[in-house]
Amino acid sequence: MSAGLAACDSGEAEDGPSSAPVIPEGDLADASGTLTPSNPTTLSVWITTAQQAPAADNKITELLKEQLGVTLEYEIVTPDNVDQKIGVMLAGGDYPDLIGTTDLKMRLLEGGALLRLDDMLATGDYPNLATHVEDDIKKMSYTGGEVDDGLYIFPNYNRFYGEPTGGTYFGPAFWIQKRVLEDAGYPDLSDMTLDRYFELIADYAAANPETNGIPTVGFEVLASTGREWGMTNPPALLAGSPNNGGVIVDEDGNAEIYADKDIARDYYEVLNEQYAAGLVDPESFTLTFDQYVAKLATGAVLGMHDQGWDFQTATQSLQSAGMDEYTYVPLMPVYDGVEPWYADRPVMNTNQGFGVSVSSDQPEAALKFLDLMLSEPWQKVLSWGIAGEDYEVGDDGMFTRTEEQRANYRDLTWRASNRLDALLDVLPKHNGQFSDGNAYSPDDQPTEFFATLTEYDRGFMEQYGKQTWLEFMNPQPENPVYYPAWNITLSDDANQVNQQITDASVQNLPKIIAGDPGEFDANWEAFVDAISRIDVQVYEDAINAGIQDRIANW
Repeated sequence: MSAGLAACDSGEAEDGPSSAPVIPEGDLADASGTLTPSNPTTLSVWITTAQQAPAADNKITELLKEQLGVTLEYEIVTPDNVDQKIGVMLAGGDYPDLIGTTDLKMRLLEGGALLRLDDMLATGDYPNLATHVEDDIKKMSYTGGEVDDGLYIFPNYNRFYGEPTGGTYFGPAFWIQKRVLEDAGYPDLSDMTLDRYFELIADYAAANPETNGIPTVGFEVLASTGREWGMTNPPALLAGSPNNGGVIVDEDGNAEIYADKDIARDYYEVLNEQYAAGLVDPESFTLTFDQYVAKLATGAVLGMHDQGWDFQTATQSLQSAGMDEYTYVPLMPVYDGVEPWYADRPVMNTNQGFGVSVSSDQPEAALKFLDLMLSEPWQKVLSWGIAGEDYEVGDDGMFTRTEEQRANYRDLTWRASNRLDALLDVLPKHNGQFSDGNAYSPDDQPTEFFATLTEYDRGFMEQYGKQTWLEFMNPQPENPVYYPAWNITLSDDANQVNQQITDASVQNLPKIIAGDPGEFDANWEAFVDAISRIDVQVYEDAINAGIQDRIANW
């Protein structure tokens, strides 16, 4: 269902638009005079989001009217209803002023609903948007051939200002339960090796063969259908490569598969040894994903390689049960002489965000609204709220919240009256840091994240002198321009080869890991031989062509 509502009543000034617009004082006002209370503007806004619509008494809605004279007339469409709505809009050809889309198929863009914005940005009238796109405009621009090449959408996430910040880490790691590190006396986690990782697990498992009445599992291998990357991706990370999927890309932008290389052999030989020692779960290769998550949720699994987002339901289950010591910390083992690159910068959503429609009769006002919402003062209002009401500013200029303010932030009813979550979800953002050093949002501010942790987790963090789980990871360098290689669009032939490589891995790696150590060499050679019978060059050529295209055009 779509929800249509007005943020506040629209209306014209009694004597008509003023020839000399009155501009309110303060940094939330539009100094250009395009959007002012003396000349009220109503903008229709279509948004695809799962976030709730603002309440009629929303204070940010009132602030938009007071400072900019802007009334927003929302139509909010949930993701599960968007397909039909897009079809109706394209058939009718009549669109709202602003379109906030998360459609990965780009149907609105390619269907001609969005205005090409390059010429408007070139006027210099939209400085915040111009700054936002200047380093990444090639990446953000459309080149699909259905409509003119150019910039149509301002991405909603992952254009970073300053350094990335955040409390929780959702990327790849070798995870280990907190109780293991606590029992080991909170050992130094720098210079982590694979041998040291398994040594920590082995020592704890030997002393604790049972967990709450069930056998303790040392290490789980994620090998379920569709998530085979849990089993196949670790060699690249151990070798210091970021997550490019099935390839490692060198400094010159040349990609090569690593499935059959020595860095993979070394990893699976260690797993084979740990399997023989009883640390690797023998059920690993028969578990469905749901069974894998359910096993983690018991608290019996000491470690695994996975992406943090992939087992969040298990983490939440453990947290809800008050079992914080059974939740996980990300570790980054690497081979000798290698620097870890597990944590990367989240990839920009170049086909999701806001655009201006071709049928808007006030495109300048619509674009100016997006420009102002991207200014630091408005970004702080949208993400943190009102200083003194929703957060406090310390003598050092850093933002904090009281317990009452944190409780409000978690309250959906309060949020409906005090935040514009649906709008903010699709607006372009200052992900990372503001110029004063504060994080983009409370969830990303280390001190604020730390304050929301349980007593156990705060005590654990203090042992390592950290305030967020992200701080356990490597600093996140700028992503290479082509990154990541795993989302390069492939031809049918290249996709087929990629699937053949995956199939060979799924068929051979369980036998390599679970086989008798005396047969490891023979099992490994059988796998290498299976890979050699696949036309890997087709896949590598396609990935390399995609990388070079991105380097040239992004």
